[in-house]
Amino acid sequence: MPVPRCGSLSRSRNVMNHRVIPRLQSLPAELRDPAFFKRCLIEYGESALFIDTEEWLSDDNPYRRTLRPHVFKYLDFSRPLRRDELLTYTGLSANRTLLTIYESDFLLLPRKDFGAKRQDFEEFYSPRLKVLGEIVRPELESFLFHFLGEEISVTGHWTASSLKAYLEDYARSIRQGSDNKAMAAILGSADPVHAAKTFLIQLAGDFLLESSAMSRNILGRYGAIQSALFKVVIDEYGYGVHKTKHSTVFERLLERCGLDSSPHTYWQFYLTSSLLLNNYYNWICRDHSRFFRYLGAIYQAETAFIASCQQMADMMRQVFGADAEVQYFLEHVHIDQHHSRMVLDELIMPAIESFGEGIILDIVRGFEEGKLLGDIAEQDFCQQVRWSDNGGKYKTLHPAIYARIKEGSIHPKMQQFVEPRGELSVTHVHDGDELCHIQSGVMRFVTGHERYTLLHAGEGTVIQRNRLHGAIIDSEECVYNIYSIGDHQKCL
Repeated sequence: MPVPRCGSLSRSRNVMNHRVIPRLQSLPAELRDPAFFKRCLIEYGESALFIDTEEWLSDDNPYRRTLRPHVFKYLDFSRPLRRDELLTYTGLSANRTLLTIYESDFLLLPRKDFGAKRQDFEEFYSPRLKVLGEIVRPELESFLFHFLGEEISVTGHWTASSLKAYLEDYARSIRQGSDNKAMAAILGSADPVHAAKTFLIQLAGDFLLESSAMSRNILGRYGAIQSALFKVVIDEYGYGVHKTKHSTVFERLLERCGLDSSPHTYWQFYLTSSLLLNNYYNWICRDHSRFFRYLGAIYQAETAFIASCQQMADMMRQVFGADAEVQYFLEHVHIDQHHSRMVLDELIMPAIESFGEGIILDIVRGFEEGKLLGDIAEQDFCQQVRWSDNGGKYKTLHPAIYARIKEGSIHPKMQQFVEPRGELSVTHVHDGDELCHIQSGVMRFVTGHERYTLLHAGEGTVIQRNRLHGAIIDSEECVYNIYSIGDHQKCL
């Protein structure tokens, strides 16, 4: 259950006398063809399912998810991202595309009007999209996850007993409690209800398909640990009782908060890091050579969830009132204590006994990768909340910066757009700060679901780098300029 969690940032760990770099390239060099990859990516994006939309939300259609495919031809996926580049536009684009490819492995059906969506259903699962997706998938995986090998090194001499002590020490630290920056950001927000809903939207991308990624590891034959893992999965699926299935319980939570509970209704409002975390679990579960890494990652997730779920329940009551729907979180406070112990005692330790201490490196790596990605997601969420809260502040920065552009003291690159009423700019990010200036007309500058800053002629706003945003035109026509200003602080 990937989710932004509290916990310390993973650093390179020097606990073995050599560095272990994971096998990140899914294709050998002789099979890699960047030009062919780009052609297949562009063709994949040509499906009508992925084109830009005129609506912010997807109405009970899990097949349509905008990828902004018209930009694919301008993007460079040839060099893997560094950690400080994860939240760039190319990172967002790669994550949206990769999750779409992964989820074509899952059966997704709408709640109603299947006949009207039958063509989309057949296209989403078509052999053409499946083949194109499989061609581009390995390159996107390498592009997104190569940085993990640079950020985390596993060294030192590990034994079964030292690993157990290491993991049990982590569990003790969780039980003792720790700060949860995401919950603090919500409770400290200028609009806690909006911030809480933004957080729930990030969870929804994974929780509404809960355990689909981990279920990739259920098939096959690998002894008693297979049965132990299956027990975790059937817990998540409510032991076959639909109303107690964890995703069903989460649906009720969303609905009580006034949010739609269909998968990917809020596709445009998933942050890059939330997609990355979701993709990570699909990546390590889909490639069974990473199974032992998964064992470490799932232990970290199940253990961290014990504390964070109680904190989430407390936050929900503070924001939505004493009668807030918190069953999902409270149930996980209990069940994940059991799951954490089960993963250690019935999966990890028996796996080492069966397959040798050589797998410990993978287990530790998965554990550390889960911590690192959770930390990145938490930071991204907190930054988005602060930026959205400060919409008025960034609007007030516009006059001074625009004046410097007009007087010629700074010379940023400029693009001009002329758009009609109702023209929607699908949510995206910029790699550097931008200045939006309205020449004529009115724009609704969107910084989150149902949150926006209204911009009239002569007004504008600073768009902070890596922050998710979109826009929609509220006048018959709007002419606006986008200036690439780099670091807005240096322009003041």
